[in-house]
Amino acid sequence: MTTTVAAYAAPAANAPLERTTIERRAVGAHDVMIDIKFAGICHSDIHQARDGWGEGIFPMVPGHEIAGIVTEVGPEVTKYKVGDRVGVGCFVDSCRECEYCLRGQEQYCTQGMTGTYNALDKNGEPTYGGYSTHLVVDENYAVRIPEGISLDVAAPLLCAGITLYSPLKHWNAGPGKKVAIVGLGGLGHMGVKIAHALGAEVTVLSQSLRKKADGERLGADHYYATSDPATFEELAGTFDLIVSTVSAPLPLDQYLSLLKVDGVFANVGAPEEPVSLNLFSVIGGRKTLAGSMIGGIAETQEMLDFCAEHGFGAEIEVIPAEQINEAYERVLASDVRYRFVIDTSTI
Repeated sequence: MTTTVAAYAAPAANAPLERTTIERRAVGAHDVMIDIKFAGICHSDIHQARDGWGEGIFPMVPGHEIAGIVTEVGPEVTKYKVGDRVGVGCFVDSCRECEYCLRGQEQYCTQGMTGTYNALDKNGEPTYGGYSTHLVVDENYAVRIPEGISLDVAAPLLCAGITLYSPLKHWNAGPGKKVAIVGLGGLGHMGVKIAHALGAEVTVLSQSLRKKADGERLGADHYYATSDPATFEELAGTFDLIVSTVSAPLPLDQYLSLLKVDGVFANVGAPEEPVSLNLFSVIGGRKTLAGSMIGGIAETQEMLDFCAEHGFGAEIEVIPAEQINEAYERVLASDVRYRFVIDTSTI
């Protein structure tokens, strides 16, 4: 039997989110029911609720940074029990058979992962996200939140944390490596924390020096304003790895000039507009222009354990659900340090 739960949904593209109810499926043999305690607001929630990436499914309940408590388990569940602290990130299913699923990279499933929201599940039913009071999910697509992290600061790790952890680990950020994080926002601030904890020399590249003190507090060794043309002259050929977290188009040729030979520019932001590139910016210096998308279940668990070991979560501002629409506007105005988190008890 399905369960009716409260949620906040966008009834149509660009419409304000409003309180409503949705149906959650019955708890199946391998499912867990999660009492959602906190849900982060990701910039991609705004992109999708406003149909910036196209093909939105409405009404839409956003939210893929979910932290809560298990309240019910299916008869064949082995990983979790009632009372466990768990999280759910950007996807809730995948084919489980392709080469990427089998090696723990479900986010690159060849048949397409099933998004936590704005997607269709295997039964053709729309998925609804974390701006709600409860979620039913297969145990294999939930992760355990370590006791060392409170649920509110853990929620954004399910997207922002893994989105930065995965490329930093993949391209070997660590001692002896110079890493730049472009943008000090919801994603970027986690990049600074993680890169610092990995032992890299960390530089923040931001439009202005407005958040310099914060950047240094979070672990940045250096902080530069990209609005100053001298920055690109001074830092030419400096970095082993640059991770861009911004959702606006960048002058890629300028940023690629900051890489060393064999350096990597990894993009995790998703601008709605296309960007241009002079290929000589890549050829000269054998540089790599790359992308990275979240992480698999195992790597997400690794990230959570890493953050707990190093004693940090996200920098957050907790809000009641009635302030979601206001929070969206503040995100667009860069007026948040650094992640809004919804207290779902207020839904």
